[in-house]
Amino acid sequence: MFGNAPRAMWAQWIAPDAENRIPLACRCLLAAGLDGRNVLFETGIGAFFEPKLRERYGVVESQHVLLDSLARAGFRHEDIDVVVLSHLHFDHAGGLLAAWQEGQPPRLLFPNATFVVGREHWQRAQHPHPRDRASFIPELLPMLEASGRLELVDGEHARALGESVRFTFTNGHTPGLMLAEVMPSPGAGGGVVFCADLIPGRAWVHLPITMGYDRYPELLIDEKRAFLEDKLARGVRLFFTHDAEIAMAAVTRDAKGRFGTTAECAELAGLAL
Repeated sequence: MFGNAPRAMWAQWIAPDAENRIPLACRCLLAAGLDGRNVLFETGIGAFFEPKLRERYGVVESQHVLLDSLARAGFRHEDIDVVVLSHLHFDHAGGLLAAWQEGQPPRLLFPNATFVVGREHWQRAQHPHPRDRASFIPELLPMLEASGRLELVDGEHARALGESVRFTFTNGHTPGLMLAEVMPSPGAGGGVVFCADLIPGRAWVHLPITMGYDRYPELLIDEKRAFLEDKLARGVRLFFTHDAEIAMAAVTRDAKGRFGTTAECAELAGLAL
């Protein structure tokens, strides 16, 4: 998760266990009533793994945590109008599938939702490189296509969302990673951006820190610098999918030019858009 950063450095930020693993979230963002729609940004890892793979990746829950979280907020997966997917790696899109059951084929959830995916990344997922082939769920793409509710995006906006969400794209982590910014109401200050795997959590706000999963670390650092400068200038908050402790934070920059975070928020529940 920390690329070429030495363990002595990153262990000060997130303490590893005896097997050098660190706790990670697979956090999603629900925007209820976003221009009249219930919009879910990503679906996390879900519970589609068979037990052997669940153990390999250290997934500690056997139940579909996203469905439980939606229920606590008063929603069912059938209530979601749009699902926005930054990319289709299994820890971001696995929650689209029902929980694993022995002898049962994978089943797509969210029967009333439009699935919004970046066009360039969709092409990558259809023809993955050997380096990242294992990050995709082979059965998922045909299901999304067969649903008739797939929208591929290559510009700032999606038909399903209008101007309530603005998209930008980066390529350092995976081709066509789609970053979704929920636009604020007039006079409401900055919005919030789903950072996906460009910035998985607070530790990765520091420019030199990249992941071993990133296809092009130098490009990612350049993309991250431009991204953070823009969000700092416009007062846009960062939403972290993989940070186990912090869901959202504002960007800071010190006198030496190093980026950091402030106004950290552990969880979002009932926060006004």
